[in-house]
Amino acid sequence: MLIAFSYPFVFSVWVSLYEVITGMSEGDLPHHWYTDQRFTLFLLCVFLILPLSVPKEIGMQKYISVLGTLAAIYLTISVIVKYYTRAIPETYLFPIYSSGISTWASMFSVIPTICFGFQCHEACIAIYSSMENKKLTHWVFISLMSMFFCLIIYSLTGIYGYMTFGKNVAPDVLMSYSGGDVLMIIARLLFGVSIITIYPIVVLLGRSVIQDPLLKRRGKHFTVTNFFEMCTRVSLTVTWIMTTLLIAVFVPDISKVISVIGGISAFFIFIFPGLCLIFAMQSQPVSARLR
Repeated sequence: MLIAFSYPFVFSVWVSLYEVITGMSEGDLPHHWYTDQRFTLFLLCVFLILPLSVPKEIGMQKYISVLGTLAAIYLTISVIVKYYTRAIPETYLFPIYSSGISTWASMFSVIPTICFGFQCHEACIAIYSSMENKKLTHWVFISLMSMFFCLIIYSLTGIYGYMTFGKNVAPDVLMSYSGGDVLMIIARLLFGVSIITIYPIVVLLGRSVIQDPLLKRRGKHFTVTNFFEMCTRVSLTVTWIMTTLLIAVFVPDISKVISVIGGISAFFIFIFPGLCLIFAMQSQPVSARLR
């Protein structure tokens, strides 16, 4: 599940950075080995994503994540600015919007995408373990502020993107803008940067789920050396990134993957947290306030 969850990050970085570098889609370019998206994605994973994902701790990511936060803010501001500065043709004052919801099923079909966008439970464990202040009140405050920030960023970007292009807006709103627009070229580049800062956190969590039981099992019979731990960590990281790379190369339609992942993520959001609380209360005493 976590490997599949990693795929959209790699795919999004691939598309956004490719559009920035080339200024056009892959189909508009002459076919050469160095213009192939698969080649550029391979270089990106080897020379950028892999070095960020190998470290043992997540502490260094707090500095890199600042870039992701600033990139998200810039993206939202850019979409808003482009809406108010757009040239409106005389033939119509506003883009053509959808007349309404055709069926109730079409309205509920967006729920998997929303669930995927707000699925951050897995990363919370790694983030909490790296915090200096682990008080519950402090953690609740950080969680609420993060979710509120995401809500504002997602909502403003989606609303103003739709208001700008109407029903003709692309699934990736950045692809609706001209390839020669400098403001949006920077936005695409920063969007790729923001995705790169998120991916190592997902890798660290998924790697720890596999690595920790392996080290614990080996520790019962042998001494776990730093060299063995490093070899295990690097091997799992390389395997993880190569797996998501292969999925991104051979599954070009990201919408289908997000639909599947979004449906599965509903379990992580609405079911698994409650089950974890139930099992925690059964295994150890939990105060009413903490509950």
